[in-house]
Amino acid sequence: MEKRLRFPKSRRLTRDLEFRRVRMEGKSIRGDMLTIGFLKSAQPNATARAGFVTSKRVGNAVIRNRTRRRLREIFRKHQDEIPDGIWIVTIASARAARETFRALEDEWLRLARRASIFDA
Repeated sequence: MEKRLRFPKSRRLTRDLEFRRVRMEGKSIRGDMLTIGFLKSAQPNATARAGFVTSKRVGNAVIRNRTRRRLREIFRKHQDEIPDGIWIVTIASARAARETFRALEDEWLRLARRASIFDA
């Protein structure tokens, strides 16, 4: 039986201060559709947390929300592979809204591997 993965609010970055901390103290990797900012050992004993940014350049509210839902699902599927204590901020470009879920997932995984997020 497959383990049920959840993505509760406690696993999300929600405060502006948290997003700023990742930007100021962390590193980032840029791809064609996404930019991943990450901060290793933000909270060493806590679970990995993620935040998502979709600016108005991505599209109208419907498109931005759909893009954000896709990014959350990608993180939810792979959250068990990410070590504890890492904060990840995924920023979508306008191109991300036009791509398929599979293309977004491939890009996110490629960037996460480049950032050594899975190896941390």
